[in-house]
Amino acid sequence: MDESGGSGQPRPGNEGAGPEAPPTARTTDPAHPEQQQRDRTTRATPPEGTTDAPAPGDPDTPRQDPASPPREPAAPHEAPGAPAHKDHPDTDTSASPQHPTPPPPPGPPAVPSRSHARSGPDGHGRPPHRTQEPGGGILMGRPFGVPVYVAPSWFLVAALITWVFGGQLDRVLPELGAARYLVSLFFAVAFYASVLIHELAHTVAALRFKLPVRRIQLQFFGGVSEIEKEAETPGREFTLAFVGPLLSLVLAGIFYLALQTVRPGTVPGVLLAGLMISNLIVAVFNLLPGLPLDGGRMLRAVVWKITGRPMSGTVAAAWVGRALAVAVLIGLPLLTQSGALGSSAEDNVGMDTVTDALLAAILAAIIWTGAGNSLRMARLREHLPELRARALTRRAVPVESDTPLSEALRRANGVGARALVVVDAHGAPLSLVREAAIVGVPEHRRPWVAVSGLAQELTDGMRISAELAGEDLLDALRAAPATEYLVVEETGEIYGVLSAADVERAFVKAMARPS
Repeated sequence: MDESGGSGQPRPGNEGAGPEAPPTARTTDPAHPEQQQRDRTTRATPPEGTTDAPAPGDPDTPRQDPASPPREPAAPHEAPGAPAHKDHPDTDTSASPQHPTPPPPPGPPAVPSRSHARSGPDGHGRPPHRTQEPGGGILMGRPFGVPVYVAPSWFLVAALITWVFGGQLDRVLPELGAARYLVSLFFAVAFYASVLIHELAHTVAALRFKLPVRRIQLQFFGGVSEIEKEAETPGREFTLAFVGPLLSLVLAGIFYLALQTVRPGTVPGVLLAGLMISNLIVAVFNLLPGLPLDGGRMLRAVVWKITGRPMSGTVAAAWVGRALAVAVLIGLPLLTQSGALGSSAEDNVGMDTVTDALLAAILAAIIWTGAGNSLRMARLREHLPELRARALTRRAVPVESDTPLSEALRRANGVGARALVVVDAHGAPLSLVREAAIVGVPEHRRPWVAVSGLAQELTDGMRISAELAGEDLLDALRAAPATEYLVVEETGEIYGVLSAADVERAFVKAMARPS
């Protein structure tokens, strides 16, 4: 089916896919004079960069599978529409970044955690698709109305912490015996409770700024806060990123004060010391000035404030993040071998050296990947305004429910339209004829099939304004997933039909263009 535009003048099919069909004037069927008043077409410009879709009446055209509406950047604390935060041992990134975790200290192990707030497209060149319930593991609760999940990978890291910390307790408190592993398990749970508090700090700040938070997830390398919108100002971006490390520093201070009230060399003393060191490492690591860490988001906010361009801030912080990844990959094993982290060089041989190198490689990979994803999300945000409902809408022909499909296709082909809207006797839209259903009807059966049998009833979510663009358009499509949507003017007049497949193709094409 061809496209049409708002003024009733026919418009050729999609651009960039072979020769354009010349505009044709609207015709009426001489055998049906009563249709002359209601056979008006609505106009819509073709989606940019899409290929010509088959005319509804052409049986030889290949079938086009409907695509579901794009779903945006979950967003982490950074995303085209929302940012993503990741924390290591509580590292945090706001806007769609990811946070690695620092290596465990020589004493009680510090497990990396990342807080990752994500919103918006997923960084792979496709609009994200939001589900009603995000899932992501075992649901633990809904503080502030935000679901908190524990991913299956958390149990792996909890077992690892229990084993490593238990071995250290054996040297410090040998009298515990096998009970040391229960103490270690308690430390693992308490540490991730600290990570959750770090994430809740991001969540509360996001809700305070009226930014929706999709979920919090505790996983192998820390926590992730998926914030579905990006902060509107650099000041809010800075605050949103800073509150996570700030809370980790506050927790470290609280554990330090509590440590002064107990005897050293006891179980409470060892636990409090371990939690103090772990939260301090999480805070310091997240404050490093490179994406996807919280410090990178803060650097992004500063550059954004100076230049007035969020993209400039993202580019600067992302490249600093990549440099940081290289520094972690090379520097962390050297620091542990030199004893700079508190252990003697003689102890760091064999498996310890391999473990340090492996941890450094994992952290470096997380930071490097998070920085790259931040750049992709920033580019997506720049191109989102190019997605305009008015420009992507297909021209539509109104038909009544008992109209044979062959007749409806004849009318659409006559004016170059590419969509059919089923209307009542007064011209009010009732449903949309699905393109996939049209292609599935053999040509010889089309005179005997009424369009009503191929139509999808209109719901409130399937009516969208022709003025929607960018993130607002994606939000509207995600709120009511469908293959086609009725596009209307502010006056309520039918403008045309928007295909989710056309939006996705335009989205991919926009992402392919350099910034």
